[in-house]
Amino acid sequence: MSPETKRSVIAIVIVLLIATGLAFAGSQGGVSINGFPLFALCVALAFIIQWLAFIPAYLFRTEKFYDLTGGITYLTVITVALLLSTNMDNRSLLLTGIVAIWAIRLASFLFMRIRAAGEDRRFREIKQSFARFLLTWTLQGLWVAFSLAAALAAITSTVRKELDAFAVIGFLVWLFGFAFEVIADSQKSAFNANAANKGKFIHTGLWAWSRHPNYFGEIVLWIGVTIIALPILRGWQWVTLISPIFIILLLTRISGVPLLEKRADEKWGGQPDYEAYKAGTSVLVPMPPKK
Repeated sequence: MSPETKRSVIAIVIVLLIATGLAFAGSQGGVSINGFPLFALCVALAFIIQWLAFIPAYLFRTEKFYDLTGGITYLTVITVALLLSTNMDNRSLLLTGIVAIWAIRLASFLFMRIRAAGEDRRFREIKQSFARFLLTWTLQGLWVAFSLAAALAAITSTVRKELDAFAVIGFLVWLFGFAFEVIADSQKSAFNANAANKGKFIHTGLWAWSRHPNYFGEIVLWIGVTIIALPILRGWQWVTLISPIFIILLLTRISGVPLLEKRADEKWGGQPDYEAYKAGTSVLVPMPPKK
Protein backbone atom coordinates (compact mmCIF):
# COMPACT_ATOMS: atom_id res chain seq x y z
CA MET A 1 0.00 0.00 0.00
CA SER A 2 1.49 3.32 -1.07
CA PRO A 3 1.80 6.25 1.38
CA GLU A 4 -0.84 8.12 -0.63
CA THR A 5 -3.28 5.22 -0.30
CA LYS A 6 -2.56 4.90 3.42
CA ARG A 7 -3.30 8.61 3.95
CA SER A 8 -6.57 8.29 2.06
CA VAL A 9 -7.64 5.22 4.03
CA ILE A 10 -6.81 6.93 7.32
CA ALA A 11 -8.74 10.01 6.22
CA ILE A 12 -11.79 7.87 5.35
CA VAL A 13 -11.68 6.24 8.79
CA ILE A 14 -11.47 9.66 10.47
CA VAL A 15 -14.40 10.95 8.38
CA LEU A 16 -16.52 7.96 9.41
CA LEU A 17 -15.63 8.43 13.08
CA ILE A 18 -16.65 12.08 12.87
CA ALA A 19 -19.90 11.10 11.15
CA THR A 20 -20.57 8.54 13.89
CA GLY A 21 -20.18 11.21 16.55
CA LEU A 22 -22.54 13.51 14.66
CA ALA A 23 -25.07 10.67 14.27
CA PHE A 24 -24.96 9.99 18.02
CA ALA A 25 -25.42 13.64 18.98
CA GLY A 26 -28.17 14.41 16.48
CA SER A 27 -30.12 11.28 17.40
CA GLN A 28 -30.69 12.35 21.01
CA GLY A 29 -34.39 12.99 21.59
CA GLY A 30 -35.21 11.88 18.07
CA VAL A 31 -37.51 9.37 16.42
CA SER A 32 -36.42 5.74 16.07
CA ILE A 33 -37.36 3.29 13.32
CA ASN A 34 -37.35 -0.34 14.49
CA GLY A 35 -34.95 0.62 17.25
CA PHE A 36 -32.58 2.63 15.06
CA PRO A 37 -32.44 6.43 15.42
CA LEU A 38 -33.83 8.07 12.27
CA PHE A 39 -31.18 10.81 12.38
CA ALA A 40 -28.40 8.20 12.35
CA LEU A 41 -30.09 6.30 9.53
CA CYS A 42 -30.18 9.51 7.48
CA VAL A 43 -26.47 10.11 8.09
CA ALA A 44 -25.72 6.54 7.00
CA LEU A 45 -27.89 6.99 3.91
CA ALA A 46 -25.84 10.04 2.87
CA PHE A 47 -22.70 7.89 2.74
CA ILE A 48 -24.36 4.85 1.14
CA ILE A 49 -25.56 6.93 -1.81
CA GLN A 50 -22.04 8.31 -2.33
CA TRP A 51 -20.44 4.89 -2.27
CA LEU A 52 -22.97 3.44 -4.70
CA ALA A 53 -22.36 6.34 -7.10
CA PHE A 54 -18.60 5.95 -6.68
CA ILE A 55 -18.62 2.48 -8.26
CA PRO A 56 -19.54 3.53 -11.83
CA ALA A 57 -17.69 6.83 -11.38
CA TYR A 58 -14.42 5.00 -10.72
CA LEU A 59 -15.01 2.35 -13.38
CA PHE A 60 -15.47 5.05 -16.03
CA ARG A 61 -13.03 7.50 -14.39
CA THR A 62 -15.58 10.30 -14.45
CA GLU A 63 -16.54 13.06 -12.03
CA LYS A 64 -19.37 14.42 -14.18
CA PHE A 65 -22.07 13.14 -11.85
CA TYR A 66 -20.34 14.10 -8.60
CA ASP A 67 -22.24 17.33 -7.97
CA LEU A 68 -25.49 15.88 -9.31
CA THR A 69 -25.15 12.98 -6.88
CA GLY A 70 -24.65 15.47 -4.06
CA GLY A 71 -27.91 17.18 -4.94
CA ILE A 72 -29.75 13.86 -5.19
CA THR A 73 -28.36 12.89 -1.80
CA TYR A 74 -29.65 16.08 -0.16
CA LEU A 75 -33.09 15.49 -1.67
CA THR A 76 -33.19 11.82 -0.72
CA VAL A 77 -31.98 12.24 2.85
CA ILE A 78 -34.23 15.19 3.71
CA THR A 79 -37.26 13.49 2.13
CA VAL A 80 -36.65 10.20 3.95
CA ALA A 81 -36.29 12.13 7.23
CA LEU A 82 -39.61 13.90 6.64
CA LEU A 83 -41.57 10.83 5.56
CA LEU A 84 -40.31 8.61 8.37
CA SER A 85 -40.60 11.18 11.15
CA THR A 86 -43.65 11.20 13.40
CA ASN A 87 -46.07 14.11 13.72
CA MET A 88 -45.03 15.91 10.54
CA ASP A 89 -45.44 19.65 11.14
CA ASN A 90 -45.11 22.95 9.29
CA ARG A 91 -41.54 23.56 10.47
CA SER A 92 -40.43 20.21 9.08
CA LEU A 93 -42.22 20.93 5.79
CA LEU A 94 -40.58 24.35 5.60
CA LEU A 95 -37.11 22.94 6.23
CA THR A 96 -37.60 20.16 3.71
CA GLY A 97 -38.96 22.58 1.10
CA ILE A 98 -36.16 25.13 1.24
CA VAL A 99 -33.43 22.47 1.28
CA ALA A 100 -35.06 20.76 -1.71
CA ILE A 101 -35.30 24.03 -3.66
CA TRP A 102 -31.66 24.82 -2.97
CA ALA A 103 -30.46 21.30 -3.82
CA ILE A 104 -32.35 21.09 -7.12
CA ARG A 105 -31.15 24.52 -8.23
CA LEU A 106 -27.49 24.08 -7.29
CA ALA A 107 -27.12 20.48 -8.47
CA SER A 108 -28.64 21.22 -11.87
CA PHE A 109 -26.53 24.37 -12.22
CA LEU A 110 -23.28 22.57 -11.40
CA PHE A 111 -24.18 19.59 -13.60
CA MET A 112 -24.84 21.83 -16.62
CA ARG A 113 -21.63 23.73 -15.94
CA ILE A 114 -19.47 20.61 -15.90
CA ARG A 115 -21.20 19.32 -19.04
CA ALA A 116 -20.23 22.54 -20.79
CA ALA A 117 -16.67 22.48 -19.42
CA GLY A 118 -16.16 18.77 -20.11
CA GLU A 119 -14.43 18.09 -16.80
CA ASP A 120 -13.77 19.32 -13.29
CA ARG A 121 -10.05 20.00 -13.16
CA ARG A 122 -9.94 19.24 -9.42
CA PHE A 123 -10.48 15.56 -10.21
CA ARG A 124 -8.01 15.20 -13.08
CA GLU A 125 -5.46 13.28 -10.99
CA ILE A 126 -7.66 12.19 -8.09
CA LYS A 127 -9.99 10.02 -10.18
CA GLN A 128 -7.08 7.82 -11.26
CA SER A 129 -6.54 6.63 -7.68
CA PHE A 130 -9.13 4.31 -6.11
CA ALA A 131 -8.44 5.46 -2.54
CA ARG A 132 -8.24 9.18 -3.25
CA PHE A 133 -11.33 9.15 -5.44
CA LEU A 134 -13.24 7.15 -2.82
CA LEU A 135 -12.17 9.70 -0.23
CA THR A 136 -13.70 12.56 -2.23
CA TRP A 137 -17.04 10.76 -2.42
CA THR A 138 -16.86 9.92 1.27
CA LEU A 139 -16.15 13.55 2.05
CA GLN A 140 -19.24 14.53 0.08
CA GLY A 141 -21.24 12.23 2.36
CA LEU A 142 -19.83 14.08 5.36
CA TRP A 143 -20.58 17.41 3.66
CA VAL A 144 -24.22 16.43 3.22
CA ALA A 145 -24.51 15.13 6.79
CA PHE A 146 -22.95 18.22 8.36
CA SER A 147 -24.85 20.68 6.17
CA LEU A 148 -28.18 19.04 6.96
CA ALA A 149 -27.42 18.35 10.61
CA ALA A 150 -29.54 21.08 12.22
CA ALA A 151 -32.43 20.59 9.79
CA LEU A 152 -32.34 16.81 10.25
CA ALA A 153 -32.27 17.16 14.03
CA ALA A 154 -35.37 19.35 13.92
CA ILE A 155 -37.25 17.13 11.46
CA THR A 156 -36.48 13.86 13.26
CA SER A 157 -37.01 15.25 16.78
CA THR A 158 -39.93 14.22 18.94
CA VAL A 159 -40.29 17.88 19.95
CA ARG A 160 -42.72 19.94 17.88
CA LYS A 161 -43.34 23.69 17.86
CA GLU A 162 -45.56 25.82 15.69
CA LEU A 163 -43.94 28.26 13.28
CA ASP A 164 -42.64 31.26 15.20
CA ALA A 165 -40.33 34.27 14.89
CA PHE A 166 -37.35 31.94 14.44
CA ALA A 167 -39.06 30.34 11.44
CA VAL A 168 -39.93 33.70 9.87
CA ILE A 169 -36.49 35.23 10.44
CA GLY A 170 -34.72 32.06 9.36
CA PHE A 171 -36.75 31.84 6.16
CA LEU A 172 -36.02 35.48 5.30
CA VAL A 173 -32.30 34.93 5.93
CA TRP A 174 -32.41 31.80 3.75
CA LEU A 175 -34.30 33.65 1.00
CA PHE A 176 -31.74 36.46 0.98
CA GLY A 177 -28.82 34.02 0.81
CA PHE A 178 -30.49 31.89 -1.85
CA ALA A 179 -31.30 34.90 -4.03
CA PHE A 180 -27.77 36.24 -3.60
CA GLU A 181 -26.25 32.93 -4.70
CA VAL A 182 -28.57 32.54 -7.69
CA ILE A 183 -27.94 36.09 -8.92
CA ALA A 184 -24.16 35.73 -8.50
CA ASP A 185 -24.12 32.42 -10.40
CA SER A 186 -26.33 33.86 -13.16
CA GLN A 187 -24.12 36.91 -13.57
CA LYS A 188 -20.98 34.81 -13.86
CA SER A 189 -22.60 32.38 -16.30
CA ALA A 190 -23.73 35.27 -18.52
CA PHE A 191 -20.25 36.80 -18.33
CA ASN A 192 -18.52 33.58 -19.32
CA ALA A 193 -21.02 32.92 -22.12
CA ASN A 194 -20.00 36.16 -23.81
CA ALA A 195 -17.17 35.40 -26.25
CA ALA A 196 -15.81 38.92 -25.76
CA ASN A 197 -14.98 38.02 -22.13
CA LYS A 198 -12.85 34.97 -22.96
CA GLY A 199 -9.77 34.95 -20.75
CA LYS A 200 -11.12 37.77 -18.58
CA PHE A 201 -12.32 37.77 -14.97
CA ILE A 202 -15.71 39.03 -13.84
CA HIS A 203 -15.72 42.21 -11.78
CA THR A 204 -19.22 43.55 -12.38
CA GLY A 205 -22.57 43.16 -10.62
CA LEU A 206 -22.32 41.43 -7.26
CA TRP A 207 -18.77 40.48 -8.21
CA ALA A 208 -17.80 44.14 -7.88
CA TRP A 209 -18.71 43.94 -4.18
CA SER A 210 -17.29 40.50 -3.41
CA ARG A 211 -14.81 38.20 -5.14
CA HIS A 212 -16.96 35.22 -4.12
CA PRO A 213 -20.58 36.43 -3.74
CA ASN A 214 -22.01 32.99 -4.52
CA TYR A 215 -20.18 31.52 -1.52
CA PHE A 216 -21.44 34.36 0.66
CA GLY A 217 -24.99 33.50 -0.38
CA GLU A 218 -24.36 29.82 0.33
CA ILE A 219 -23.18 30.56 3.87
CA VAL A 220 -26.10 32.89 4.59
CA LEU A 221 -28.78 30.47 3.41
CA TRP A 222 -27.47 27.69 5.67
CA ILE A 223 -27.48 30.09 8.60
CA GLY A 224 -31.14 30.68 7.77
CA VAL A 225 -31.84 26.93 7.82
CA THR A 226 -30.19 26.66 11.23
CA ILE A 227 -32.21 29.56 12.66
CA ILE A 228 -35.44 27.79 11.65
CA ALA A 229 -34.31 24.59 13.38
CA LEU A 230 -32.97 26.33 16.50
CA PRO A 231 -36.08 26.21 18.79
CA ILE A 232 -36.31 22.41 18.43
CA LEU A 233 -32.77 21.52 19.46
CA ARG A 234 -32.23 19.89 22.86
CA GLY A 235 -29.25 18.41 24.71
CA TRP A 236 -26.67 16.80 22.44
CA GLN A 237 -28.62 18.06 19.42
CA TRP A 238 -26.95 21.43 19.98
CA VAL A 239 -23.88 19.84 18.37
CA THR A 240 -25.74 20.12 15.05
CA LEU A 241 -25.23 23.88 15.21
CA ILE A 242 -21.89 23.01 13.65
CA SER A 243 -23.77 22.97 10.33
CA PRO A 244 -23.21 26.63 9.29
CA ILE A 245 -19.76 26.61 10.93
CA PHE A 246 -18.81 23.63 8.77
CA ILE A 247 -20.02 25.43 5.64
CA ILE A 248 -18.02 28.53 6.55
CA LEU A 249 -14.83 26.55 7.19
CA LEU A 250 -15.30 24.43 4.06
CA LEU A 251 -15.79 27.40 1.75
CA THR A 252 -13.28 29.79 3.29
CA ARG A 253 -10.48 27.47 4.43
CA ILE A 254 -10.61 24.22 2.45
CA SER A 255 -12.21 23.74 -0.97
CA GLY A 256 -13.86 27.01 -1.89
CA VAL A 257 -12.17 30.39 -1.69
CA PRO A 258 -8.54 29.16 -1.29
CA LEU A 259 -8.65 27.02 -4.44
CA LEU A 260 -10.32 29.67 -6.59
CA GLU A 261 -8.06 32.43 -5.30
CA LYS A 262 -5.00 30.32 -6.12
CA ARG A 263 -6.34 29.55 -9.59
CA ALA A 264 -7.14 33.22 -10.24
CA ASP A 265 -3.68 34.30 -9.07
CA GLU A 266 -2.07 31.78 -11.42
CA LYS A 267 -4.16 33.03 -14.33
CA TRP A 268 -4.29 36.79 -13.83
CA GLY A 269 -1.72 37.51 -11.12
CA GLY A 270 0.49 40.46 -11.97
CA GLN A 271 -2.03 42.04 -14.34
CA PRO A 272 -2.70 45.63 -13.16
CA ASP A 273 -6.49 45.41 -13.55
CA TYR A 274 -6.70 42.14 -11.63
CA GLU A 275 -4.39 43.32 -8.86
CA ALA A 276 -6.47 46.50 -8.54
CA TYR A 277 -9.66 44.44 -8.40
CA LYS A 278 -8.20 42.14 -5.78
CA ALA A 279 -6.96 45.03 -3.66
CA GLY A 280 -10.24 46.92 -3.82
CA THR A 281 -12.79 44.11 -3.52
CA SER A 282 -13.80 42.16 -0.42
CA VAL A 283 -12.91 38.47 -0.50
CA LEU A 284 -16.29 37.23 0.72
CA VAL A 285 -18.64 39.59 2.59
CA PRO A 286 -20.05 42.13 0.08
CA MET A 287 -18.74 45.64 0.67
CA PRO A 288 -18.60 48.77 -1.50
CA PRO A 289 -15.51 48.50 -3.73
CA LYS A 290 -12.56 50.66 -2.83
CA LYS A 291 -11.67 53.19 -5.47
